[in-house]
Amino acid sequence: MEAGGGARGTPGVVGLGPAAMSSAAAKPILYGYFRSSCSWRVRIALALKGIAYDQVPVNLLKDGGQQFSAEFKAVNPMQQVPALKIDGITLSQSLAIIHYLEDTRPNPRLLPQDPKKRAQVRMISDHIASGIQPLQNLKVLKQMGERKTEWAQKCIASGFQALEQVLQQTAGRYCVGDEVSMADLCLVPQVANAERFNVDLGPYPTITRINKALLELEAFKVSHPSRQPDTPAELRA
Repeated sequence: MEAGGGARGTPGVVGLGPAAMSSAAAKPILYGYFRSSCSWRVRIALALKGIAYDQVPVNLLKDGGQQFSAEFKAVNPMQQVPALKIDGITLSQSLAIIHYLEDTRPNPRLLPQDPKKRAQVRMISDHIASGIQPLQNLKVLKQMGERKTEWAQKCIASGFQALEQVLQQTAGRYCVGDEVSMADLCLVPQVANAERFNVDLGPYPTITRINKALLELEAFKVSHPSRQPDTPAELRA
């Protein structure tokens, strides 16, 4: 596995002591997979916040899954991507990583200051990250065998039916109002999953509209799976 390039910028780091500040000077390292929706969420956050980082690709399919190697298990005992080495610690779980970035590098904000909007962002993020994506991730699909596409379509469609109703109440230009938030970082990768499994997006006009608007933003473009160091040649943009 080789390190690759990342985002640009050197934002300020808040709330860290002298020792941690020394570690913060080192460039973060993101362990991920180009097609992993959870990795994509973190790539978007890093891009939006202008945080330069290196990438170490972890191929979830090659060699029986590089996430199961002893090397990567030492990084993340859960043997899942993403994992981020930053400020002298290693974090896993995409939303926990995004929350840490928000706490230490708060500009631009990904969680609104208004308590109601903040709660809505967290609700939508959890709706996707806990209620949809885990049901159709690689580990589950392997157990479904020949029924994997049917299963993924069913799980995504069921989640999107609820999500569409929620977004009709919370959305402006994006998921919650007119500012990009953590909810948007979860939405775009999940729509990509839906497209990959040929889910009919016709019944979800709000989801489709927001996704289209977000994909026009540079942070979402540079973090796209088609533009990563480990993207296969045939899938590159």
